[in-house]
Amino acid sequence: MISATMEKELNDQLKAELYSANLYLAMSSWCSSKDLNGTAQFFRKQSEEEYQHGMKIYDYLFEVGARAIVPAIDQPPSNYDSLEEIFKQTLDHEKHITELINKLMELANQEKDYPTANLLNWFVAEQVEEEGMVHDILAQLRMVGTSGQALFMIDRELGKRE
Repeated sequence: MISATMEKELNDQLKAELYSANLYLAMSSWCSSKDLNGTAQFFRKQSEEEYQHGMKIYDYLFEVGARAIVPAIDQPPSNYDSLEEIFKQTLDHEKHITELINKLMELANQEKDYPTANLLNWFVAEQVEEEGMVHDILAQLRMVGTSGQALFMIDRELGKRE
């Protein structure tokens, strides 16, 4: 059994993960509207992955005798100025999620809640991967600028994500 505080905080993280799924789906939609179909596919996969992260927390709460609360999700932004802006916002968002995960880990350590810390270790590793991937994409976008040919090539590469 986890503490009431941990249950509340994990439910808050569930909401954050589901918001991430909606955010990336909105980004996918914007990319589709700009004929950046590879990038749209990339963000759709990101959305699906974030949903699975939320469900991992959802399932865990029940495994430890707590209750998952299905949250209302705020509407994410739907308009962007450029692909570079989207990836900058993505990196900022991933850094925010990392902060939330780190705070949860601190709470788990304070409470000596080792099962939750074990769950959170997975999320810590995942966030390192997420931030690194987005950082690299953003660096590539900044390198190539806004030329159509360069964006075409990056869009094609991003569409290969499985």
